[in-house]
Amino acid sequence: MTHTIRKDGNLKYALASGEVRIGTIRPGETIRVECEINCNAGVITSTESRITSANVRFPFVNPATGPLFVEGAKPGDALAVTIHAMELDEIGYTALFPGSGMFPDWVRHKEFGHHTRAMRVSDGVVHWSETRKLPIHPMVGVLGVAPVHGGVLTVDNGVHGGNLDVQEIGPGSTVTFDVHQDGAGLYVGDCHALQGDGECVGMGATEIGARVTLSVALIPKPKRLTWPRIETATHIATLGCARPLEDAMRIAFQEMIYWLADEYGFTEPEAYLFLGQIAEARCTQMVNPKYTYICKVAKHLLRDASA
Repeated sequence: MTHTIRKDGNLKYALASGEVRIGTIRPGETIRVECEINCNAGVITSTESRITSANVRFPFVNPATGPLFVEGAKPGDALAVTIHAMELDEIGYTALFPGSGMFPDWVRHKEFGHHTRAMRVSDGVVHWSETRKLPIHPMVGVLGVAPVHGGVLTVDNGVHGGNLDVQEIGPGSTVTFDVHQDGAGLYVGDCHALQGDGECVGMGATEIGARVTLSVALIPKPKRLTWPRIETATHIATLGCARPLEDAMRIAFQEMIYWLADEYGFTEPEAYLFLGQIAEARCTQMVNPKYTYICKVAKHLLRDASA
């Protein structure tokens, strides 16, 4: 039977080194992690619920469950986290919140004001309205390990992972992280039933509580692994997080050039030229302190036809 890591008493608002572990996971073991909705419990309880300045306090959003101690993990390793399944709550929401989103009015915090749309999530769809149903695409918004030093808020991201908000991080994907601390310190949270590219609204995905079933493996660290890498059934993918947006894109492409050169037999110039023909790339979110960009390559294009 899969062991469950409970969220109650185990929620954190930063991915941090030195935190007391809430549990241990062994390589190859499958566990189920409870994840709270991003504005924490008790606010979104029905389709009539609304968020306000009184019940959401930044930066105390995106609670992550953790840290989990990975048995045997140490600096110099790479941690591969495979997401097997996600069970979603029945109520999710999206919202406009002044000061958060693509068009922030930094001084007045006015914009469009507060608008909340709480929705039922069932039967594989988000019930946007009585007549409009949106197919779900479950994903984990916050996934990462303890950083080299100190802590990074769960609204932010970096080479350790964190608030990446990448749609490819969901059931069937494996995400690989550089390990910075003994035990790695794995955190999971901020689940979404659905998210559009760019996550144009600060609380723009269908935010939702979930139970995430995952397993971990310790693997030799890839030669030039710095930023998290993703593998799905059809693609390999690299990420970059930065401001301005073009720097995030450059990082993602740089990381893919390294991966292609180190493991797929390309020279670096050849890899760069190759990406010019076949790269699939986009901004997955531009509402966090650092934007996220993804660069993907279809696996079938990497097969050697002469083999």
